[in-house]
Amino acid sequence: MIPVFSVVAKNSNTGKTTVLCNIIKELKSRGYRVATIKHDVHGFDIDQPEKDTWKHGQAGSDMVMISSPEKFAMIEKVQVEYTLDEILEKINNVDIIITEGYKRENKPKLEVYRKEVADELLCKDEELFGIVTDVELDKDTPQFSFEQIKEVVDLIEKKFLKK
Repeated sequence: MIPVFSVVAKNSNTGKTTVLCNIIKELKSRGYRVATIKHDVHGFDIDQPEKDTWKHGQAGSDMVMISSPEKFAMIEKVQVEYTLDEILEKINNVDIIITEGYKRENKPKLEVYRKEVADELLCKDEELFGIVTDVELDKDTPQFSFEQIKEVVDLIEKKFLKK
């Protein structure tokens, strides 16, 4: 089973994406293969209007795939949103999977917290393995500043990647 954890925050504009991208870069520099899943509760569209794949979908294709020597993508129209576990089953050939969002799922969480954006943490103590924060919190969970990405990844390696 590929290890998975979620980067979450109570509110938008806390720096989740920046923290996640910095974690990805550090994991890649250490030689790991990384998959990420972004949860978007508002819906999304990655097809560019008037491009071939967009035209395929507009014509009624329920599943559109595009492949090149460097990339592969699949766009599937769904009647019901996949659960996180159903998505995870589709992923292979990576060392770790990190989600952005999925704050209500039962995966370990790294919470990003900024005092000016939220009045309290989103997660319960037992859900958390770490907190990236701009203030010191009265918690036993390991806490890191936004600049301590190497230390965050050290914890990720210890918890999820090193046997």
